[in-house]
Amino acid sequence: MRVIVSGVTGFLGGRLCRHLRDAGHDVVGLGRNLEKGVALERDGVRFVACDLGEDLAAPLLKAIGAADAFVHAGALSSPWGARAEFGRANVTGTSNALDLARAAGARRFVFVSSPAVLFRFADQFDVSESEEFPRPVNSYAWSKQLAERAVLAAGDLSPIVLRPRAIYGPGDVALLPRLIRAAASGPLPLLRGGEARSNLTYIDDVVRAIEAALAAPDAFAGRVFNIAGEALVLREVVEQAAGAAGIVVRWRNLPWPLAVAAARAMEAAARLMPGAPEPRVTAYGLGLLAFSHTLDTSAARTALGFEPSVGFEEGLARTFAGRGAP
Repeated sequence: MRVIVSGVTGFLGGRLCRHLRDAGHDVVGLGRNLEKGVALERDGVRFVACDLGEDLAAPLLKAIGAADAFVHAGALSSPWGARAEFGRANVTGTSNALDLARAAGARRFVFVSSPAVLFRFADQFDVSESEEFPRPVNSYAWSKQLAERAVLAAGDLSPIVLRPRAIYGPGDVALLPRLIRAAASGPLPLLRGGEARSNLTYIDDVVRAIEAALAAPDAFAGRVFNIAGEALVLREVVEQAAGAAGIVVRWRNLPWPLAVAAARAMEAAARLMPGAPEPRVTAYGLGLLAFSHTLDTSAARTALGFEPSVGFEEGLARTFAGRGAP
């Protein structure tokens, strides 16, 4: 199979295209980081420099060529940022990816979305894919909601949407590193008793889910699937990850109303500063620590044969193997 993968200079995209290459597929990787693109070329992945947020030029379409499938893993993923930036990267970028898939003659389009599309400031257990979108909690969730709708409307591409939860593993530069840096900088807020739970998903399990979606029968086209590992107490996740980096976590009990009010005040102040830099704390970031959000993965088990194979203890050991903090 010839597969186009976007976002290959990112964490998930890079791991995916190397896995597909090892499985014998012909992979064309799209990304913006030229240095990482050169490394991919050395690993046998054809790399095409491309920013999907911009208009597609005819020479680009010719350089990419035909393909059987398209995996859209490229995205701007952040708890903070201007709505226009998320719109360009995630809404326009997805629209252009769909057009590129059509131009390439792809018969399957797999879109990597996010459970953030369903986030609420409330405990949510065993969330199913069928839940209605709430008001988006931030610009990232807004852009992913719009992108999902566009993908699911592209029936000619036999689309499948995956919502992987909290991806981590070797090469992670977002999830565990953010937690570890926060733990190193001072006491962390202990919110609502510190009992919030969430799924964490090892990157190789997400890669296998994408591979299964590429091969899924057309009967599953137009479906959305949650992809997630085991549900864990987040307080314990933070302590284990920080402990692996040699950091002892200090906690400070804070009432949720006080904490979220302070975070919103920081956000308001940041918006008034030149460039609106990300504040040290966001309401969304606190919400992830304060409320339980777990996913029902029964649909992915039934349709895609998805079963997470790497537990957190093993995944954390792999993440830190032979190196310091992730």
